[in-house]
Order: sequence, then C-alpha cells, then structure tokens
Amino acid sequence: MVAIKLYGSTVSTCTKRVVTVCKEIGVNYELVPVDLATGEHKSEVFLEQRQPFGAVPVLVDEDGTQLYESRAICRYLAAKYGKNSGLLPDTGNVKAYGLFEQAASIEYSTFDPLASGLVWELAFATAFGFPSDEKLGQKQLHTLKEKMDGYERILSKQKYLAGNSFTLADLFHLPYGAEVKNIDASVMDSKPNVKRWWDEISSRPAWKATESVSESLKLDDWYIYGVIMPVTPQVHDLAL
Repeated sequence: MVAIKLYGSTVSTCTKRVVTVCKEIGVNYELVPVDLATGEHKSEVFLEQRQPFGAVPVLVDEDGTQLYESRAICRYLAAKYGKNSGLLPDTGNVKAYGLFEQAASIEYSTFDPLASGLVWELAFATAFGFPSDEKLGQKQLHTLKEKMDGYERILSKQKYLAGNSFTLADLFHLPYGAEVKNIDASVMDSKPNVKRWWDEISSRPAWKATESVSESLKLDDWYIYGVIMPVTPQVHDLAL
C-alpha cells in the first residue's frame, strides 16, 4: 500500500488541496505537522532539506522523491497514482490536456490571487494577530465577484471548467473557495451555473472528508497559533 509523507498544517489551504487529491485517488498519507507558530518552516533545516522558500506543503514519496508547490504535488500524485481518476487528462489527448491547462490557469492566475488576498485581509490576518486592510479585502472581493461572470459564461456551456469531466482544475478551487464562501456566500451562490458547479464539487466525499478533519482541529490549531503561542512574523509567509 502506497504511503507518502506530507509536511504541512491542518490550517493551510495549500495542504488541504493536496490532502483532497490523496483522498480522491485513495493514496495513504502521513501528515507530518510543521510548527508554523514557531517558524519551523523558516528554519535552516527546513529551508535546506524541505522547501527553499519556507512554505508548506512538501511531499516526500515512498521512493524518496520530494516536491513542493501544492498544484505541482497534485499533478504528480494524479499522474503517478490516479491514472484512472480522470483528475488529469492524458497528455496524449492534446485537446483535452490543453483545455485542462487553460482551466487550471484560470484558477491560478484569476481566482487564487483575489481569493487568497481577500481571505487574508478579511479573515486570516486577524486570526493570526496581524493588522488587516479591510478596504483592500473588500476591493478584492468586489473584483472576484466580477470575475465570476466569466466563470458563469464557461459553466453555462459545460459542466466543469475543463469540459464535462471533473478535473484538478475544479478541485484546486476548493480550499480558498470554501473560505471565500464563509466570508460572502454570494460569490458562489448568486450565479446559477457557478452555484450548481460549486455545490457539486464542494459536496464530493474527498473534500467533505478533508473539511471534517480540518474543522475538528481548526479551533485547537487557531488557539495554539494565535493565543497560547505568540504568532511570529514568519507565519504570514507560509503559503496558507
């Protein structure tokens, strides 16, 4: 049975992205906690041996292969262990793969910068004890709502972002999408096809399982990181 190690944190959206893929394709994993509160991810050992930029998550496969950057890890896992999952189109199908990469690029270049920015300003910054910029967060929220018009156009013509099959391009939205919806549900609910798409992908068993673990630990984790232990400046730069 395959068993990988995943260095990360239950409060990290990027870690949750990888955990969800593991659950989708049935890969056993060991979550190795990284102590973000004390800046373990910025230690010389972590920087030299795990992640040169001091962020999480980091994958160590059973054969010793080591990868960082959550989307790269997800692609790797889907290609190696999830060949029949449909999460990643066969590169031999040039059209399907091109449409997948197009959809994945939308998440990375359009959705994520706005979603991660507004979630930091309107939720995470305060939770971690940092000053927040409400005006900036609201501006990013407004812009994201405008961008969802493009999503509606795409999803009015097909079931998912890359076509009519669920892929990593859809899954990549889940961690920050859930946080955005907690802040303002209208981002996902105000447009019929976006709502239909979001309701479907966020109801997948793999994501629900990831969320249930995260939710059961979240209060303790926030308490540890935000109250019992003083939050260090390094926490802000950790690929949440």
